[in-house]
Amino acid sequence: MIEREQKKQIERLIGGDKAVIIYGARQVGKSTLLHQLFDDREQVLWMNADDLDVQRLFKDMTSTRIKAILGNNRWLIVDEAQRIPEIGLRLKLVTDQVPGVQVVATGSSSLLLASGIKESLTGRKREFTIFPLSYKEMVNETNLLEEHRMIPHRMVFGYYPEVVTSPGEEREVLHELSNSYLYKDIMTIDNISKPDKIVRLLQVLAYQIGEQVSYNEVGQLIGLDSKTVEKYVDILEKNFIIFRLSSFSRNLRNELKSSRKIYFWDLGIRNAIIANFQQVENRADTGALWENFAIAERLKHLNIHQPFTNFWFWRTQQQREINFLEESDGKLDATEFKWNARKANVRCPEAFSKAYPQATFKVVTPENADEFFIV
Repeated sequence: MIEREQKKQIERLIGGDKAVIIYGARQVGKSTLLHQLFDDREQVLWMNADDLDVQRLFKDMTSTRIKAILGNNRWLIVDEAQRIPEIGLRLKLVTDQVPGVQVVATGSSSLLLASGIKESLTGRKREFTIFPLSYKEMVNETNLLEEHRMIPHRMVFGYYPEVVTSPGEEREVLHELSNSYLYKDIMTIDNISKPDKIVRLLQVLAYQIGEQVSYNEVGQLIGLDSKTVEKYVDILEKNFIIFRLSSFSRNLRNELKSSRKIYFWDLGIRNAIIANFQQVENRADTGALWENFAIAERLKHLNIHQPFTNFWFWRTQQQREINFLEESDGKLDATEFKWNARKANVRCPEAFSKAYPQATFKVVTPENADEFFIV
């Protein structure tokens, strides 16, 4: 069983007095991780909030009733907690009224789960985000050479655990994931009035990875106004399907100040959405796939090891661009991504180096990506 990097971080909190909240898309391994942590422990009460009787239980919860249900258990685990209305208040009731019981909750939507938890459990929780498997986790599972060789395959089929553990069946698994699970929670949100537009929006965004995205232009393509597009993008991001990079701007008058790019957390899902599983050597979008892959892997790493890092892309009105910037402890690092190592002799744009002379600059290709992904 592939071990997740967050396992040790969460393990150190078990038995403490803070609730543990684990976010992540469906099927990325949240429940599997919890089983690794708790299957050998006693006094654990498991509840799956996808079950209607569990939802009803929390709806009518009182301190007396929850004490009776918990009995002598020391841990309450609530899986897919975003399905329970006002879940933050319900978990706060357990935390406040049942001493000695630690709450552990998972959710596939930070939009739904966090809305009730952030205020209710302020100062009494620790939050973690689980993404699809990472390059580093697979290196730890196999070895560096083997996973390095798998990069072209991962750029097509992604890192969902079931995909990784089902060689030869990747297309079928991704078809099931993208159709049965991808939209399960999104479509239950009250303000999604046109669910078919969400699917079309994802298709349009899938063709625009690595490019600046205009909500107005996207809206014209799919028949929505720009504000609705932005709202739907926000929902997709909070359901861990996509993520946004904003443009970096501090010194230059001609830097883009309010632009954004949109990428997918998993390229297998992205390729399933547009029904294209061609190998990288036969594709016209290989450069964009590599950029998306590299940025997503870097962000997975930063999420665990450098969570207070800021990140952007940089571009001027004269079309000078750097794919990725990150800033931590006052240090600014710029990175350009090139799939073809023979084209990797790229210089830092003069406008950037003059404006930010202390920044570092590097070009990341498949040949030298290992350090960028795991260090």
